Amino acid sequence: MQEYIGNNAIKNLEGILKKNSFRNIFLITGRKSFENTKIKDVIYNALKGFKFLRFNDFTPNPKLNDIKNGLNLFKNEPFDAIVAVGGGSVIDMAKSISIFSTNEGNPEDFILKKKKIKNIGTPLIRIPTTSGSGSEATHFAVVYIGKNKYSLAYPELMQPEYVILDPQFTYELPKNITAYSGMDALTQAIESYWNIYSTYESKQLSRKAIELVMGNLLKAVKKPDKESRVNMALAANFAGKAINLTKTTACHAISYPITSYFNIPHGHAVALTLPPMIEFNYSVNEQDILDTRGVKFVKKSMNELFSLIGASDSLESRELITQLMKDIGLETKLSDLGIKYERDVELIIKHGFNPERVKNNPRKITKYQLRKMMKEIK
Repeated sequence: MQEYIGNNAIKNLEGILKKNSFRNIFLITGRKSFENTKIKDVIYNALKGFKFLRFNDFTPNPKLNDIKNGLNLFKNEPFDAIVAVGGGSVIDMAKSISIFSTNEGNPEDFILKKKKIKNIGTPLIRIPTTSGSGSEATHFAVVYIGKNKYSLAYPELMQPEYVILDPQFTYELPKNITAYSGMDALTQAIESYWNIYSTYESKQLSRKAIELVMGNLLKAVKKPDKESRVNMALAANFAGKAINLTKTTACHAISYPITSYFNIPHGHAVALTLPPMIEFNYSVNEQDILDTRGVKFVKKSMNELFSLIGASDSLESRELITQLMKDIGLETKLSDLGIKYERDVELIIKHGFNPERVKNNPRKITKYQLRKMMKEIK
């Protein structure tokens, strides 16, 4: 991976394209987030010596039909490379188009694992404009078919090739996007830290991310300055690199139907169950532990997490994160988001409780326990 980090890192884009003799560029961007900010001028200026076509005809949370539309557009011309400028949805869209463009077959067959991806995708340059998903640093992409979420994940074929992390692209982020994208980064980092597949390397990355979020998110939302924006961009990148090694756990698993059925932004959805999940995981015992390293190891990791959050125990950690969400303007109760406890929660559990998706959690979760957790935040 070639990574360019820092203010004005975008100046490296032209050099990357020229060095690789990329002349015809498929540019994937958001809509308003790109059109109504200075980002458009900066990117267009960097691409002024190249031929490019811009694709932005899709909604957040990449959907199969949108990917197909983008893929059809891509195949109309001999594009040399893809440049993705945007948040997690934009970069995930680009990853899917990149990998499907070089592998013959129906996208559904690859997504549903009826066919296997064999070829590396079209060269992709990832340029994040939010500080949350860390998608620029991961080898997987989210795809929705209807209301159901799937993951494309190929460690050998979808690793980042070129990443330009330029914090200036986050300077104009609205407060609400800053808030929920920041909570996405925090949740990813915490889930990676307690993950049964955590390593020394992944924990170091998570540690950096958690410390940066806890020290900068409130300021980035309330009174953003250059320092807080830079630090949040770094935090998201570290969190992305952490989950690239471990993947996520239960908070992410339960979040997808909250997003797809109730239109709650992903970063907000994952954070909703984070406070009760902290207490739940700390109460791990010999009967329900999933981490082969044992209860003592998990307890030690959890205590380390509490310290990183700035708390002394699980209850205080829960309270601090809940208060942080309130301070940055995010609802912490399901009812405040229009989600009714019994009927809607059953729908969420039905579509969010997948044993495959919660198996990375250090403590085994049952539907009963998940229902109980959701009741605590009703």
